[in-house]
Amino acid sequence: MQRPLRPVLDPSALSAHDRVYRALRTQVMHGELAPGHALTLRGIARDFGVSMTPARESIQRLVAEGALTMSASGRVSTPELGTERIEELASIRALLEPELGSRALPRAHSALIDRMEAINAANTDAVLRQDAVTYVRTNLEFHRTLYLRAQSPAMLAMVETIWLQLGPTMRALYGRLRRNTPPPHHRLIIAALQAGDEPGLRLAIRTDVTQGLRHLTQ
Repeated sequence: MQRPLRPVLDPSALSAHDRVYRALRTQVMHGELAPGHALTLRGIARDFGVSMTPARESIQRLVAEGALTMSASGRVSTPELGTERIEELASIRALLEPELGSRALPRAHSALIDRMEAINAANTDAVLRQDAVTYVRTNLEFHRTLYLRAQSPAMLAMVETIWLQLGPTMRALYGRLRRNTPPPHHRLIIAALQAGDEPGLRLAIRTDVTQGLRHLTQ
């Protein structure tokens, strides 16, 4: 009995979808798009030089992840978060991220700490230049560099979903705050890593992800 032929997927279509998805995901997470920014399939297809199919599939994935929202009428936009929603997401970060830091601590070597210090220097520079997008990007890069050492991909994926939802709002809030001094908690995170201080690391991460967002919503 002859087996039915399976449909052959076009590799170029797959790569186009992946390229658009990854680029849009990065833009949302790093706050390159403002809250409530509307996106259209035609606009995405035009901007990335792809057909409507990879544009549509990318939108569907990002809506499923919470990176984009879709109204009943089909309008697609970046999330607009209120204070209660921001505090809820901050609470989730406060549960997950200290655990990731704790799991990463036994694998925190000097090269990792040097890398985090370099990222934090770039983060400080972004604060001084009042560059909100670079601030959000380097802030998340600082945390992600540490959490990758935890070797807990499922937990990190959950955290990145939270970052996706927060990205546009964090950019807008940082932009309005016009702060000119970097947050102190990154230095405390680095100091705890250098000392091998697991309780101190948990406290520094928890304080960083909660107090930082609370200051933005005041």
